[in-house]
Amino acid sequence: MATMLTACTLNEIHELQAISTITFTETFKDQNSPEHLQAYLDKAYDLDKLEKELTTPSSHFYFMYVDQQVAGYLKLNTDAAQTEPMGSDSLEVERIYIKKAFQRHGLGKQLLNKAFEMAAEQGKKRIWLGVWEENANAIAFYRKKGFVQTGSHSFYMGDDEQVDLIMVKTLQ
Repeated sequence: MATMLTACTLNEIHELQAISTITFTETFKDQNSPEHLQAYLDKAYDLDKLEKELTTPSSHFYFMYVDQQVAGYLKLNTDAAQTEPMGSDSLEVERIYIKKAFQRHGLGKQLLNKAFEMAAEQGKKRIWLGVWEENANAIAFYRKKGFVQTGSHSFYMGDDEQVDLIMVKTLQ
């Protein structure tokens, strides 16, 4: 299985929208009503919103290719692009999304390693993320990688309020 990680550009916005919708739906459709899920997808992956995210200098998107097919992606935020005010010495992993068919093949680890690389290059002291409290597999993965829960915040799936755990890893 040949993998490759490349920066996602504005020219690939439609591919980004497609992979976002597919991966989010695969992961969360069984735990949410179709109406709430669709409302979230329409808002979160609107082309105008994705364009703004892609052109924000402190946000970085990377596609993960497996055998020349997009299998998932990573979104990292620094400085003011972070979704919570965590300070300039922090890097946020906003999204690690992998298609179901490619999960459990080490791609999440490769994407997280990219986050660690960028944090080291930029001299960040912490990496943090939000993960849905019901996503046991993701929580276990992040704990195994040294993240600890430091708080929580509300997350809305449509108008259904849910809770994301804030998990942080302090870097050496």
